Amino acid sequence: MGPSYAYFQGKIVPIEEAKVSVMTHALNYGTGAFGGVRAYWNDEEDNLFIFRPLDHFRRVLNSGKLLMMDLPYTPESMLDILLELLRTENYQGQDVYIRPLIYKSAEVIGVRLHDLASDFTMFAQPFGSYIENEEGSRVTFSSWRRIDDNSIPARGKITGAYANSAFIKTDAMLAGFDEALVLNQNGHISEGSAENFFLVRDGVAITPPIYANILEGITRRTVMHLLAEEMGLEVEVREIDRTEVFIADEAFFCGTGVQVVAITEVDHRKIGTGTIGPVVRELRSLYFDVVRGKNPRYRHWNVPVYEAEAAPQGEASQHQDHTG
Repeated sequence: MGPSYAYFQGKIVPIEEAKVSVMTHALNYGTGAFGGVRAYWNDEEDNLFIFRPLDHFRRVLNSGKLLMMDLPYTPESMLDILLELLRTENYQGQDVYIRPLIYKSAEVIGVRLHDLASDFTMFAQPFGSYIENEEGSRVTFSSWRRIDDNSIPARGKITGAYANSAFIKTDAMLAGFDEALVLNQNGHISEGSAENFFLVRDGVAITPPIYANILEGITRRTVMHLLAEEMGLEVEVREIDRTEVFIADEAFFCGTGVQVVAITEVDHRKIGTGTIGPVVRELRSLYFDVVRGKNPRYRHWNVPVYEAEAAPQGEASQHQDHTG
């Protein structure tokens, strides 16, 4: 089931009214940026919880800075819009994926970023798993390289950049895999087609650094904190060679869309035992309790939709991750 409404041109409208011209600059040149936010249903509290929305909206607005967008929004005002949108949709008993999108809305021909009008839109829809085999995904190394920061910054979630992800994902799936790992221009692991990557080796969780042309993932930061503070693992941020993956004890993807997905095979080689390992299993259990508002230590990351006090201020300032 798709969405019924969208925030578009300054108000919430029926989704069929949220349309742009074929002349829209972002459609022709990829000059937009998006976010991905999830909201999770909590049966015990009969409520929907948005996970770390202010952090997501800060990243969207930072993407706008990269694209020279002058937008009259703050993370807090975007959250207010999202709460109104979700209450209008009135999703009950299901998890929801939210797509905020900023874009060059000018209807002109000409490649540039300056002197162009920009706009913000957002919609939400029920959403389950991004990768079907969450506890045992089969992965291949892609022949495509990750875009470089000096070409198109991966940290910006820029719409045009996701053609790179589309090449990577389609080739992997048509070859019979669930997902792909991508190398950067230096030959080190960057991330998946649209997910951050971790491996576990000798009790240490290892993830590529932000200068490996990765998305500065909010779920990545969340996972780094949970691994260190809740599970007691050392978290190491460094470059990872391709062959190190083959001898890892465990490996996984993480991201808002993908959540936490175990990697159990890479290019026909088993990772560890070839089944989901104890670290990833525990992490998945912990993560889903946190995002559903069931872990009181992390309630400040959860914004309830159906309460009057649902818009806390300064979410990120209330809690700083110790590991990234």
